Amino acid sequence: MDMSDLNRSSSPAPGTHSPGPSSRDTEADRWRETVNAVGGEIASPLTAALERIHALTTTGRIDKAGLRALREEVEAARRAGMIAQQLTRFASGRLRQSHEQLVLADTLNAVLQHRSRETAARGIVVRPSLKTAEVVVDPSLLYSLINNVLDWSLAHARSDIEFVVDMKAWPAHARLACHFSHRPPDELDDGAPSPASLPALDSLTWRLIEQTAWTMGLPIHRSVDAGRASLTIEFPRVAAEQVEGLSAVEMDTGFGLSANSRPLAGSHVLVIASRREMRVRIRDAIRHMGLVIDLVSSIEEAADFCRDSLPHGIVVEGILVGDRLNHLRQEICADVPDFPFVEIIEEGASFSMSGFGGSAMGRVGREAIESALPSVLMFELSRGL
Repeated sequence: MDMSDLNRSSSPAPGTHSPGPSSRDTEADRWRETVNAVGGEIASPLTAALERIHALTTTGRIDKAGLRALREEVEAARRAGMIAQQLTRFASGRLRQSHEQLVLADTLNAVLQHRSRETAARGIVVRPSLKTAEVVVDPSLLYSLINNVLDWSLAHARSDIEFVVDMKAWPAHARLACHFSHRPPDELDDGAPSPASLPALDSLTWRLIEQTAWTMGLPIHRSVDAGRASLTIEFPRVAAEQVEGLSAVEMDTGFGLSANSRPLAGSHVLVIASRREMRVRIRDAIRHMGLVIDLVSSIEEAADFCRDSLPHGIVVEGILVGDRLNHLRQEICADVPDFPFVEIIEEGASFSMSGFGGSAMGRVGREAIESALPSVLMFELSRGL
């Protein structure tokens, strides 16, 4: 794909935050900057990780803090790579959106509830101020957009984060706003902007927020002063306009399993399997879905993994299903009801979705992992959108 492909397929909605490009040259420059940012955000943490690995090979030792830092550096590089993949999907122009009527505050609450462990672990309090506003958007893109806004704010907030959902009087647009302080209070005495904070706010995650909003046709505005950052996203298509603004073909009131209408790239899945060959087989069966996949070998490791933040779904080897898994499920579902689980049963080529025959989780026979697991997992992940 060359720059001309990107120019043709990705232009911002009217009224968006600068730098909404107005010419081919400006658009090409923006994508060059994005490519440079991808390289930087991958190379920097990997360089630090490589230095730790060199130290490990020299000394033969690494402490828990160093191991944690190594994992964080590798995860940061992986995250940058996943964002690059998502940006490429948007730039391709082949993404088909499936519009549905949603309550904006409900989707925001679902994201905040799902990630409550992560915000608590970081010592950040999220303060929502929500009014009723029904919008017409693609559900999975909205879920992804809100998650990216939370990622961006968590990376830079030095205190509480405020989310606001309200209605703009004229024109009648719904709005989602996010406000946070990006500098500590003791650095605000002079009122001058921090030379390092503004470029940091223009991270790869920020570029993904911009691109997602533009793809959805949502005007976006960001303002940054000496110590506070504010982001506002407008939703022009509100419920009152759904009949006039969308045709019956555009409006999706049902459920489909199309990978184009339910893009789940970037969703995080944890695989629990005691046998290495099973972990590899599950990973290979779903890796084409663009998911972030982590592998652990026991329920104890999974519980430790989920302590500070939750994945979007869990695939578990059937031989591990028992009291310890049930306890983990109860803990997770206390925070996120209907959290998706998929069990890989030992025998057969059958499969079923959650709810079938009263089952609380999806099930896939070992012989059907390659053929059925992607569809079952897509269903389980999509039903929460």
